[in-house]
Amino acid sequence: MSQKYRFLLVLGCSSLMILLSMGMRQGMGLFLEPITSALGVDRETFSLAIAWQNLILALPLFGVLADVMGFRRVALLGGVVYGGGLWLASQSETAWGLYINLGGIVGVGIGLSGMIVVMGAVGQVAPPERRSTAFGIVTVAFSIGMFTMIPLLQFWIEKYGWSGALEVAGGVVLAISLLALGLPDKTSYEKNNSQSKSDPELSLGKTLNGARTHSGYLLLNLGFFVCGFHVAFIGTHLPAFLQGEGVSASAASWALAMIGLFNIFGSLVFGRLGDSLSKKSLLSLLYALRTVVISLFLAIPLSDLTAIAFGAAIGFLWLATVPLTSGIVAQVFGTRYLTTLWAIVFFSHQLGAFLGVWLGGRVYDSTGSYTTVWLAAIALGLIAAVVHLPIREQPWQPSLTAPQPAAGD
Repeated sequence: MSQKYRFLLVLGCSSLMILLSMGMRQGMGLFLEPITSALGVDRETFSLAIAWQNLILALPLFGVLADVMGFRRVALLGGVVYGGGLWLASQSETAWGLYINLGGIVGVGIGLSGMIVVMGAVGQVAPPERRSTAFGIVTVAFSIGMFTMIPLLQFWIEKYGWSGALEVAGGVVLAISLLALGLPDKTSYEKNNSQSKSDPELSLGKTLNGARTHSGYLLLNLGFFVCGFHVAFIGTHLPAFLQGEGVSASAASWALAMIGLFNIFGSLVFGRLGDSLSKKSLLSLLYALRTVVISLFLAIPLSDLTAIAFGAAIGFLWLATVPLTSGIVAQVFGTRYLTTLWAIVFFSHQLGAFLGVWLGGRVYDSTGSYTTVWLAAIALGLIAAVVHLPIREQPWQPSLTAPQPAAGD
């Protein structure tokens, strides 16, 4: 198979996997009201289950497994675990059932078949000059998944109840295992990789040590933490927040769907711009615009129309950070260990997601309002807009970090 068709096959299968995997995942907020009412638990309990899911699905271990075992095997297993976890979650009757099944098992399934593995697989086969665009296309698939899966989940909840909806969703995500057959079996890297040319024996440990001391990589982790806080808090708590403010359930679900729809345009636009413009500057702009959008959302009177408009506006900025952030990692460190390095950055994203989801439930149960968390989201957006500016986008040279011989040696 030619390199071009191999790339297209991997990109197509990866995009469909993300459509199913993350599309279902982003609809979990629709289950907050029905599950807490049916099981008699508070919002913090449900939020903590989803928070653990957010954290577990981003464990860097999944990136290491993909680098060692190959993308195909890991993702095939992930589809089975994901589907089984959703079915077990549908049978949960206690808070611990939610923590173990919806949080733990589903989190592992998504981690084995989600963004870490898929972005790593695409990064291995994408031409360097089109890598940011390729990452953007995968992110678009994420968006299409949100736009299509969220209304479907809402329909299944209304037709079958929350338990039946999870059972149906579990059956659907099993298709991920079939799509995984189109992924590369083993990790490879392009021969023109600057890191591989300068140091053909570059090890994972040496690369990780270089990343650990690279200020730009650390700042990327901090910025992506903020992204995780934003998207997880909004994705999980927006429907309940809107309904609590008098917005209809239908409009609340459509606001969430609009995030997915407009993220298609945002991911394509910023992914394409990332191939020709400074990625760090684009990231700074994205976070600044997020801050403006959230501030206006809180200041303008809330209605069905403004709720849906907010979904569209924040959706344009939603995951456009992904092709830019992953693109910087690949640009600076190459693709040989991209999966593991991306997994670490993504874990930082999910640490923020854990905090955003859990704090949302905790603050609401304590105060009866989400205001404090919204204000925190604004402050974090401003911080993220600033911290990306000093990042160096030049390729990392491992030889520069090696000890230099003393004069006369």
